[in-house]
Amino acid sequence: MDLGLQGKTAIVTGGASNIGKAITEGFVAEGANVVIADVDEKQGQRVARELCDSRPDAALFIKTDVGDRDAVENMTQSALAHFGQIDILVNNAGWTANALFVDKPYSDFEREIAINLWGPINCIRSAAPSMISRNYGKIITIGSDAGRVGEYNEAVYGACKGGIITLSKALAREFGRYKLNVNVVCPGLTLPEDPQDAGDNSLWHADSPQAKIFCNEEVLEKVVRRYPLRRYGVPNDIVPMVMFLSSDATSYVTGQCISISGGYAM
Repeated sequence: MDLGLQGKTAIVTGGASNIGKAITEGFVAEGANVVIADVDEKQGQRVARELCDSRPDAALFIKTDVGDRDAVENMTQSALAHFGQIDILVNNAGWTANALFVDKPYSDFEREIAINLWGPINCIRSAAPSMISRNYGKIITIGSDAGRVGEYNEAVYGACKGGIITLSKALAREFGRYKLNVNVVCPGLTLPEDPQDAGDNSLWHADSPQAKIFCNEEVLEKVVRRYPLRRYGVPNDIVPMVMFLSSDATSYVTGQCISISGGYAM
C-alpha cells in the first residue's frame, strides 16, 4: 500500500533512540522528511546523518527538551523554517524509573510528569496552530499499556500515560473540525535490537537502571509469560501502525487508543 507520505514533514520527539529512531527511519523510507527532536545531541546528530545518507536533507536534528516550553517552541519554528510545514507530530519522548511509589524520590515524579505529560502538551500546543491553519495534521502520541491497565512500579508514569490518552480523546473532539486526526499508540515492553539504537540518555542504554532491570534473560522470561504472544516488542513492531495513522488511509480514524503489545492489554 502506498501510504502517500512522500514529501510530508514529521516531527518525532525522542527520535534518536529505540522506538523513536525506528519511527524516523520509517518516515524517511516512506519518502517523508523528519525532524528529530531529542535531548541527546550526539545520538541525534548521528541518526540524522545516517538518514541523510539515504536521502539528502531528509532529516534535521534539533536539540529539544520536551518539558521546556521555550525549547519546544524553538524546535517547532525551526522545523517550519526548514521544511515549510508540519504535517505529522509524533510525541514519542518518554522516561520512567521503575520503583515502588513510596520509595521514589519526588525528583523522579517531576521528571516523569515533565517528559511524559507536559512533553506532549507542549508539543501539541506548539505544532497544532500551523496544522489548524492548513486544515491538515496527524498527531500520534506514543502512550503505554501502563496507562491502560495500571502497572506495578509505574504509578506516576502510568498516570501520565493515562492522562495523554484522555488528552488525545479530548483534542480529537476539539480539532476534528479542522480535519486533524489525534490518536494514541500504546506499546508494551519494547527493547532495542541493537545497543547502538539507544543513546547515552536513553531509558534503554546498557548502563541505565531500567536496562539493568529488564535486559537479562531471567527477568525477560518472567515478563514475556504475561504476554499472550510470549515475547517482548522491538521498535519495528510499532512503526507500521505509526506510519498507517500518519497517512490519509486513516483519515476517518481519530480519538483512538491502539495497543501494540502482544496482547498485554485488550
